[in-house]
Amino acid sequence: MNRFEKGSLIVSSSPHVSSDTTTSKIMRDVLIALIPAMIAATVIFGARVLILTAVCIISCIIFEYIFNRIAERKSTIGDFSAAVTGAILAFNLPPNFPYWMAVIGCFVAIVIVKQLFGGIGQNFANPAITARVVLLVSFSTAMTSWPTAKPILSAADAVTAATPLSLFAKGELDSLPSNLDMLLGTIGGSAGETCAIAILIGGLYLVARKVISLVIPASFLGTMIVMSLITGNDPIFHILAGGAMLGAFFMATDYSTSPMTNGGKVVFGIGCGFLTMMIRLYGSYPEGVSFAILFMNIVTPHIDNLSRRKLYGGGGK
Repeated sequence: MNRFEKGSLIVSSSPHVSSDTTTSKIMRDVLIALIPAMIAATVIFGARVLILTAVCIISCIIFEYIFNRIAERKSTIGDFSAAVTGAILAFNLPPNFPYWMAVIGCFVAIVIVKQLFGGIGQNFANPAITARVVLLVSFSTAMTSWPTAKPILSAADAVTAATPLSLFAKGELDSLPSNLDMLLGTIGGSAGETCAIAILIGGLYLVARKVISLVIPASFLGTMIVMSLITGNDPIFHILAGGAMLGAFFMATDYSTSPMTNGGKVVFGIGCGFLTMMIRLYGSYPEGVSFAILFMNIVTPHIDNLSRRKLYGGGGK
């Protein structure tokens, strides 16, 4: 048969490059990358971290399943994206956070932010970050109550429950923990954000697996370092304190809510780092990572439009 006969050709739109990379494989790698931080949080804060994480993951999966059934959509719980959202949300909560409040956050993340906008890939902002901001505004006392972390490599009986950034905001610089304490995570803070070395291990795993690139984390943390030096602050403190590491590697790199081009990613990362430092140094909240990433999520479509490459031979109007 002639290869140009009717029915012998398949006509389809681009892209035409196939790959064995799937959403479920990517999300599975993200879950694997979160394991070091999970282990560290459990050692530092106790088994309640595991329960809180399980509550968030199960709640997100249930909400996604129920919404898809009501909306008569194909079930997407098998792609593990709901599980990743639940895990990251749990990591952004205090270890002693009430379970019922966490379930409300899961509802906001999955139903309000993700599914009502069309599901995975259609959401305008990172679901876990938006849920954290909603919980912070709605339940500020519970979101800023930190348990005491028991040190791993210290002779002291306990480490203060105040977060390094809250001490920094109050001007209690003499009470700040050492960089080693922040590296190991023996400080007050959200469940999965205190142990910087565990987060770094997970982030580098994602880079090695080519799930993310270093463009956004490097520009994010690099901007924080530059602004710390300009304002006379310790750059190591600011990248180890709070949610900077967790945000740079696991939240700012979300495919759906970050720019597509490398140039756009650089702008995005710089914006996240700049806004984080501005809020930390001059804002009313001691931490600004979630607000910074959420704001940059909103302007991502504009960054994409400005950084998109022009087609060859396509002149401007």
